[in-house]
Amino acid sequence: MKYPPKYHLNNDINHIIEVIKAYPLATVISVKDNEPLITHLPLIYENEKLIGHIDIFNPQAALLKNDNAVSIIFGGPQCYISPTVYSTTQLPTWNYIRVHLKGKAKAIESKEALKQSLITMTEFLEAPDHKYVLEPNNPRLDKNLNYIEMFEISITNWEGKFKLSQDKKPKDTKLAREELLRANQESIRQFLDKVF
Repeated sequence: MKYPPKYHLNNDINHIIEVIKAYPLATVISVKDNEPLITHLPLIYENEKLIGHIDIFNPQAALLKNDNAVSIIFGGPQCYISPTVYSTTQLPTWNYIRVHLKGKAKAIESKEALKQSLITMTEFLEAPDHKYVLEPNNPRLDKNLNYIEMFEISITNWEGKFKLSQDKKPKDTKLAREELLRANQESIRQFLDKVF
């Protein structure tokens, strides 16, 4: 049997891009001397590339240039699905959406491009209300440009893993979808009540 099962793969580029846009905080993985370096960064999708920024003191910054290989994971919603959710007899499972990408990283050296990219990223992340606008003449922005490196990742491999009970009867697939919505909202509230 091929793994993962075909019905859990969603390699529709448009669906993958929607995950990236909705959940832009990525896990960025590079390898140096057989050791993984992992950083969590928001990445913005533009024309089959991912644009990001990293602190110059982060050791992974040196690996996000010169066409170095990088792997990226975006995480969408996920939750435990109890057999009680289904209308038929089932076993417990876990449903989730994840996107795995591979690419080549290249540094963007221009301070003007970095500045514009930070403004553009803020605009994207502030949507749809745009309550905050990062102005080009913001003195804090200019002051911090020397401590941030901009990079872009050319995507070479796309893989969408959408495990959403697709192997169940249509009614049970719908019930699992409703549980994914309910559980994500409830688990966030419960978690925040415990830690914040």
